[in-house]
Amino acid sequence: MTGAATTSLSPTARQVWTRTRGILVVLALLVAAGIVMAAMRSGDQHGRLDPRSADTYGSRAVAELLKDQGVSVRVVTRLDAAGAAAGPDTTLLVTEPDLLTSAQQDALRSATSHSGGRTVLLAAGDASIDTLAPGVRADVPARVAARTPQCAFPPARRAGNADLGGERYSTEVPGADSCYPSDGLPSLVRVDTPAGGDTVLLGTPDILYNDRLDEHGNASLALQLLGSRPELVWYIPSLSDPSADDTAEENGGGEAEEEESGFLDLIPSGWLWGTLQLAVAALLTAIWRARRLGPLVTERLPVAIRASEATEGRARLYRKVNARDRAAASLRSATRARLATVLGLPPAEAHSPDALTTAVSAQLPDIGRDIRDLLFGPAPADDAALVHLADQLDALEREVRTS
Repeated sequence: MTGAATTSLSPTARQVWTRTRGILVVLALLVAAGIVMAAMRSGDQHGRLDPRSADTYGSRAVAELLKDQGVSVRVVTRLDAAGAAAGPDTTLLVTEPDLLTSAQQDALRSATSHSGGRTVLLAAGDASIDTLAPGVRADVPARVAARTPQCAFPPARRAGNADLGGERYSTEVPGADSCYPSDGLPSLVRVDTPAGGDTVLLGTPDILYNDRLDEHGNASLALQLLGSRPELVWYIPSLSDPSADDTAEENGGGEAEEEESGFLDLIPSGWLWGTLQLAVAALLTAIWRARRLGPLVTERLPVAIRASEATEGRARLYRKVNARDRAAASLRSATRARLATVLGLPPAEAHSPDALTTAVSAQLPDIGRDIRDLLFGPAPADDAALVHLADQLDALEREVRTS
């Protein structure tokens, strides 16, 4: 008996589409919603200590308060722009001084040392403090906590307790202010610079974060340190800055490149986790629906069903899914079993092409059609051929019984 790779029970493209279109629509809606959310938020800034960011670790809140007080806030990511902005009416905030190369630190120090303005360094450590704040040394960091000023520096005294800690410093520079100590070492140090300016070192940037600004005296201290001049230049060092090219030489070659944000980086993390949860739920549902239910159990039907009705119902199911191959196989199998009984063949030989065709040919030596093709041939190509096959099988069985 020849078999095909696929049968008429295999789902058609239309059936597959009907079954899966609901899932595809839901997935399309999720993707569309994610794209819309990404597009709406693509213009937002989400950097740490970025004055344009409303995230937890952004600094938009303090920037907006400074603007309300008449302070101009400008964000720069290039060293040349930061150096050019330094002046007596400017506060220069450096968010990551330790990321600056040696050459950048020297250039920044040259631009600010005689500017007469204020320079605020956040969490400056051993990598930058010798160049940017001569005479100040960094010590072992301390835990960030609410601390008291314990100094005469007016902004600190007015602010009171604030969340300080992190880097701790020591200095013997005359006239320096040392505030918010931890184990005897301050986490806020202010030293004078030539031309009437000063440098302020904050051991931690926590007082500038959006979620910490309303705690203790954080807002007061931040506004006084950053709002003492009419202009605030917010310098966020960037690896795309041409002045950072010497980093490659210091590391033995290579180019410093800023990592670009991809499409997935723009999608909110909640959507990604939600999609993952939906995928897990779909997998568990598939496993649940595909579980084995055990062997079939025979049970008495509540009503008696006539054989003709059962046959008609089964035929309609075959027709609904175009299962002509299964219908033809069922007709041929039943005919072969009945012929074997009439011809006296054992049940084991009822479906043997050689044994059955030989017995039928011996019973009907003058038959004019191919017995093997009729009983063991391929599936009909259409419904008309299936009806014709049923008629031929019925005629063959009548001839064998009457011969």
